[in-house]
Amino acid sequence: MLKINQIHHIAIICSDYQISKQFYTNVLAFEVEREVFREARSSWKLDLKIAGKYQIELFSFPSPAPRPSRPEAAGLRHLAFEVNDLNEAILFLSAKNVQTEPIRVDEFTGKRFTFFADPDGLPLELYEV
Repeated sequence: MLKINQIHHIAIICSDYQISKQFYTNVLAFEVEREVFREARSSWKLDLKIAGKYQIELFSFPSPAPRPSRPEAAGLRHLAFEVNDLNEAILFLSAKNVQTEPIRVDEFTGKRFTFFADPDGLPLELYEV
């Protein structure tokens, strides 16, 4: 039987590395673990930590294909981040000029959540626990 312990990391390809790096490190406050330029691919790779755990790889490539649609394209729909206080998180994002959608309530859990987007339009969710 296959025994998976947890998600190890999530890979994100961005269209403008410097803008996305600023968003993920300064706006979302993810910690940089490692940053390398992969000359053979003309590509940056930024390893980011969330709450002290390595979890996101941010890649740049010279001409990445655009996302087909938002958010119901086949494949990964969105990334969800857990927060303790949704109102506080929304105020923080607003102060960084990041717009969030109206708060919704999960019909099955009763928990509140909202969506916002990264610089490339990748849907991101804040889910209150």
